[in-house]
Amino acid sequence: MAQEVVRSKTNVGDGNVSAEAASRGWRPCPGSGRAPSMIPENVMKRPPFLSLTGWALIGVVLLAIFSGAAVWILSSPRPAFSESEAGALDQPGDPRRGQVVFAAGDCASCHASPGQDDRLKLGGGLRLPSPFGAFRVPNISPDPEDGIGRWRTIDLANALLSGVSPSGEHYYPAFPYTSFAHMGVEDVRDLMAYLRTLPKVSGRPPPHDISFPFTIRRAIGLWKLFYFDRRTIVDDPSHDREWNRGHYLVESLAHCAECHSSRNMASAIRPETRFAGGPDPEGTGFIPNITPDAIGTWSVADIVATLTTGHTPDLRFVGSSMADVVTNTRSLPLSDRQAIASYIKSLPPRPTPPP
Repeated sequence: MAQEVVRSKTNVGDGNVSAEAASRGWRPCPGSGRAPSMIPENVMKRPPFLSLTGWALIGVVLLAIFSGAAVWILSSPRPAFSESEAGALDQPGDPRRGQVVFAAGDCASCHASPGQDDRLKLGGGLRLPSPFGAFRVPNISPDPEDGIGRWRTIDLANALLSGVSPSGEHYYPAFPYTSFAHMGVEDVRDLMAYLRTLPKVSGRPPPHDISFPFTIRRAIGLWKLFYFDRRTIVDDPSHDREWNRGHYLVESLAHCAECHSSRNMASAIRPETRFAGGPDPEGTGFIPNITPDAIGTWSVADIVATLTTGHTPDLRFVGSSMADVVTNTRSLPLSDRQAIASYIKSLPPRPTPPP
């Protein structure tokens, strides 16, 4: 009798499931002929696409994590110099040579405080309009609180050569480090020596007036991957000393291409328009073409005269921001103005792009 009760509950011999087991959702183990005690019906009937969806979601999450990590790494600021090189860079520079670097780089044109006549008071504050909003030029006077009085030479070098601030943030390329990046370290050291001789100016300019998403500085790191080349300019043995000096001045210190070129939607120079002119970056007027396609009839002496007096061979005067540039170039040694003219005469002719 006891055996019959057990059999009625388990039905071991015929592979069926008891009423009690069925009520709990149990089903026979396939091929075993036995009533399983471990496989519930809801597991056996679970649709396989749910597990595939789960794996897909996991894959998407992992891809997002790895993509985010890759973007974070690729966009990270990369200073040109590490802290281990700070001591070597802080060797004394020559302020007299630094004054030439300062003039060639047009530093006063942007950094001199607006509303006053002393071009050596570098309190910043100039407003630079752009398609992304308005940028404000910083204070680079030796003031220890509001300027760069606490900067070391390595800080200036990393700013100029890699567009990275002492706090490890990207600078916006409204600061033309895309050209300054080609500078030699000696010029950076000399420039710092000269800047330290200038008057301190207190006060900080207003913050940049730009909107999201351009406020995300980390994105500039991705921009740099595509448009930032910081290789130092080296002499070309196929040209003479004057041409090589002009090459260095035009392409790096004087950053002529930053204005005399058109830009793409990412605000990077379009190579096919380099030196061929383009809309004024500040949104007013058109910067002229300085390749032989436009000024091919100008001689080296004509270009030198324009850089000295602001008068062009066709009896016009340079205007807008170029007038301020001439204030700087006229203070350069004559040999540097001749070098600039020699290099400009050698530029490949390029047609002026449409406005």
